[in-house]
Formats: sequence, structure tokens, C-alpha cells
Amino acid sequence: MELNRHERRSVTLGHIAPFALWIAFMLLLQALERFGCCPRWLYPWTYAAKSVACAALFLCLKPWRVYPRFESRHLGLALLAGLAVAAVWILPETPWIANRCPRLFEFYYRWLVMMPGGYPDYYQPSLFPALPAGHLSLAYSVDEAGWGMVAMKLFGSAVTIAVAEEFFFRGFLYRWLRQGEFWKIPLARFDAQTFWMVVAVFGLEHDRWLAGMMAGAVYGWLAVRTGNVWAGALAHGVTNLVLGIYVVLSRQYGFW
Repeated sequence: MELNRHERRSVTLGHIAPFALWIAFMLLLQALERFGCCPRWLYPWTYAAKSVACAALFLCLKPWRVYPRFESRHLGLALLAGLAVAAVWILPETPWIANRCPRLFEFYYRWLVMMPGGYPDYYQPSLFPALPAGHLSLAYSVDEAGWGMVAMKLFGSAVTIAVAEEFFFRGFLYRWLRQGEFWKIPLARFDAQTFWMVVAVFGLEHDRWLAGMMAGAVYGWLAVRTGNVWAGALAHGVTNLVLGIYVVLSRQYGFW
């Protein structure tokens, strides 16, 4: 696809800027934390703000113009993939596994969640699945944030960041690492070295790094299989929505 200079700039920014803005919000919040200027109520409100801001930026830049329309025949595959990844994400941390396979359960938290070798602060065996009192993740709970902020958390997770990550990792990075004008490389053209490199980076972006890598492999496979980043974005959105609903129903806010 031939693009003029303005279109090239817009499409490139559309793949990068929404995800970069999301990360910038996170870094700003961490900076406020370091200076002790971050009250608990600010966390869900910041999440809502970045969800809206990043979605608006994505819509403004229109990076989807270089992709064909999503084909309905890929819908079932994307939905199944999203549900499968949600299961991979959720099952290792369910009370069912904790009660029947306690050693495997503790191994998962110690070695397969960042940072390997220690336990995350939201995991305390004596309290599981509840979180320690006052834990930061509880700021996103229905009790503290209210249903409006919880709905924004679900929207940001299932729509904004799911789409932003897929356009950045699968749409941009996977092809840019092979050639500067990434939009000219068909997604269906598989390159094993770059594929697994992006999978690794995507996994390490998440605290559940192994589940993140497995998710990245599935979403990447969908993009290559269909030749369209929207298939991976839909699967990613389904995963995040199912996970979010599970979090609210089970009250396992450690996922958030």
C-alpha cells in the first residue's frame, strides 16, 4: 500500500502513540507514588483517564486504514483463542488449584510471576484469595471505586489497551524489526526469529510473564494466520474482558 508522507506519519504514530501514552500514564503515576503524592482514589481515575485518552488518540490517527476489513469467518477463531488465553491466565491462580496442588500453586507464584524467586505482594497463602488489608489493588474494587470506575476499568482493559497493544506489538513491532516501512510487509508473512522476539518482549511486559508469553504467541499466531491485526485485538479483548469479569465476581483483585 502506497502512502503519502502525511499518511505514513499518521499510520506510524497510530500504531505507537496510544501504547506509548498508556505507558506514560503509568510512569507518571509511579513518579507521583515516589514523591508520596498519589492518594488511593487517583488510581482508578487515572486508569479511566488514560483509557479515554488513548482510545481518542487511536481514533484520531486511524492506523487501521492499512489493514483489510475484519472478516466474519475469523470471528469464531478469535473468540475461542481469547477464551483459551483467559483460561491459561486464570486457572493457575484459582482456589481449586491452591487446594489440590499447593506446591504447584506456590511454585507458580514464586517463579512464574515477576520477579522470579520471590512472591508478589498480593500473594499471602493465609489470606488467599483475599488481598492484604489496604492493598493498592483494592483501590479498583467495587467497594472502593464504585461500579462506574469498575466499568471504566473493564473498558480500558478489554478495548483500549487490548487494541493498543496489538497494533503496537503485532501490527508495528513485529514488522518494523524486519523493515522500516512496516505497513508494506504482509502480516501473514511469518518470520520465526522476530515472532518469538516479540512474544518474549510482550510476555515480560506483564507480571505473569509466562502466561503473557503464551498469550503473545496466540495473538501473534492469529495475526499471521488471518493476515489482520484485528483478529488478535479481538481475542485480546475477549481475554481481558473475561479476566475482568472473573476478577469482579471472585474478588481476586490481585489480577488488577
